[in-house]
Amino acid sequence: MELLWEISGWAGAVAILSAYLAVSMGWLKAGKGFQTANLLGSCAFIVNGAFHEAWPSVVTNVAWFLISAVALVRMRSQQETPVAAAEPQHVQFPGVPETGQMAIIDTTQARCA
Repeated sequence: MELLWEISGWAGAVAILSAYLAVSMGWLKAGKGFQTANLLGSCAFIVNGAFHEAWPSVVTNVAWFLISAVALVRMRSQQETPVAAAEPQHVQFPGVPETGQMAIIDTTQARCA
């Protein structure tokens, strides 16, 4: 049974470190896959830490678990409530030509002294 708890700890380490490496190298975005790996890895660390009575590690990984869980819930709720695409407003500043237009300068009144 002890081997199961050790495997759990190593599996948690692999999950968390792999996710961190993938995001850091740009192979994976910090999205659902990243948070899921962190959630599962922290669960494995909690099991292993509790078996070894490493309570600071357990508390740290409970916090890690909660952060990942909240992030996943927020991601899910954002997917369920589509945001209406805001159309950019056209702003025209006085004296500034619109995009694609040439500025016309009145040279008839410009005189060099």
